Amino acid sequence: MIRLDKFLCDANAGTRSEVKALLKRGRVTVDGHVVQKGEFKVSEGTNVVCLDGQPLAFAQKVYYLLNKPAGVVSATKDRREKTALDLLKGAPGRDLFLVGRLDKDTEGLLLVTNDGDLAHRLLAPDKHVDKTYRVLTRKEVTPDCCKRLEAGVDIGDEKPTRPAVAQKLAGTPNGLLLTIQEGRFHQVKRMLLAVGNEVVGLKRISMGPLVLEDSLPKGQWRPLTEKERKDLGV
Repeated sequence: MIRLDKFLCDANAGTRSEVKALLKRGRVTVDGHVVQKGEFKVSEGTNVVCLDGQPLAFAQKVYYLLNKPAGVVSATKDRREKTALDLLKGAPGRDLFLVGRLDKDTEGLLLVTNDGDLAHRLLAPDKHVDKTYRVLTRKEVTPDCCKRLEAGVDIGDEKPTRPAVAQKLAGTPNGLLLTIQEGRFHQVKRMLLAVGNEVVGLKRISMGPLVLEDSLPKGQWRPLTEKERKDLGV
């Protein structure tokens, strides 16, 4: 179910203010009946929405998982740099955007969609969605380093970071798996600096129920599987 005013905006019937005016003038019908309330709920496959008697199509929601390489910026457009959305040229769907961002030199999982409601659920601070990073550090990762990261550290913001999960990677003294539930500016890099270390390599490997598999090459994307969509509630 979706609000009628949002559906009209998604269907390119106008801006929010223009859609409000269309509704007020009685130019919108749902199943043949004039509806003037933007909060009225409509459903694809159930309702027929018309503007001035012409049916409007429901915007198809699409969901892609991208393995972002280093050197690509997390933006929809950039005059100088190659963007993550440039890597999805030709992918079906319109009005695509990135759910969150990764620094230019950070690799890994990015979710690309046109579903604003899903983006809000994943990014809203009060949702506490886990994001796990594989971190390569300048110095050895010590038990004390992990303990401090897990307790939350002062990175110069108004409040310390939320408690994290920090696990030293087996087989490498400078490897760390770090799971956080926030998305502050350069957060992982600032957290490691706060405990006396430094990030020299960073890759996001999971976000909520989504996991980046090793078989997806850098710079490549794929549609979400049916199970992944179900896990996300879409």
